[in-house]
Amino acid sequence: MTIRAMIPYLIITFGLAWGLFAILTLYQDQVVSTFGPVSATNPLFIVSVYAPAIAAVSLVLWTGGIDAAKRFLSRLFLWRASPYWYAFLIFGIPWIYFAGSAVKGNLFDTPFPFENVSAALAGLGFMLILGPVEEFGWRGVALPLLQRHVAPIWAGLVLGMIWGVWHLPAFFLSGTPQSAWGFTPFFIGSIAVSLILTPFFNNARGSILIAVLFHFQLNNPLWPDAQPYDTIFFVLAALGAIWFNRDSMFNRDGAIIEVIPQSVRDDAGSGAH
Repeated sequence: MTIRAMIPYLIITFGLAWGLFAILTLYQDQVVSTFGPVSATNPLFIVSVYAPAIAAVSLVLWTGGIDAAKRFLSRLFLWRASPYWYAFLIFGIPWIYFAGSAVKGNLFDTPFPFENVSAALAGLGFMLILGPVEEFGWRGVALPLLQRHVAPIWAGLVLGMIWGVWHLPAFFLSGTPQSAWGFTPFFIGSIAVSLILTPFFNNARGSILIAVLFHFQLNNPLWPDAQPYDTIFFVLAALGAIWFNRDSMFNRDGAIIEVIPQSVRDDAGSGAH
């Protein structure tokens, strides 16, 4: 798969998602009567969120069939990464949201979002299979292809801009979380998050699992609403990530450029080339 695959990838990703958002916007009454209210559980909304993954899997199947898909999905089983990155994943991201909420002034005003433990587990499970599935496309396909031609810092920057713009229709659609947010801080935050996740992804040898877990933490319903102030802390974290990984961020030698591994990979295997 070459950099030219970015063209059909972006066409499918934007065409499917933005097309469905147009339907949700222009024919909202018909959509509501057929599929229910426009929300995260609306089937058309879910398909639009899955657009990057649909594009990724479609391209992988087109490129090499079922065998290529198996090798691509084997990247879900890569989990080894620096303990410092895991510390940021587990503790750093929640801290950013709590810090942003404290600056916003609602840290102690936000009620627990679930009635009981069962509801909390169900909510967490649903969020794990919603937004994080995007990463099969963004970090599964797009980032390795970009890193074939530019250093990770530029790949992360470009992908963050694409990622942020892709969400734009959600800001005009009532019933989505983004409809209550401002686009500019979200866009800046998308770039910052992409620049953080890029060195983490490379450190984890192209792990789709790491990207999925990272995205889940961004959407974790247990964290308080910190928009737009969480963006400040994500930008600071991005600057720190770039500084501490400056050798690898400005050099393509250690960048993951492989979309489809040459063989089905487990975590005991060697890194990507």
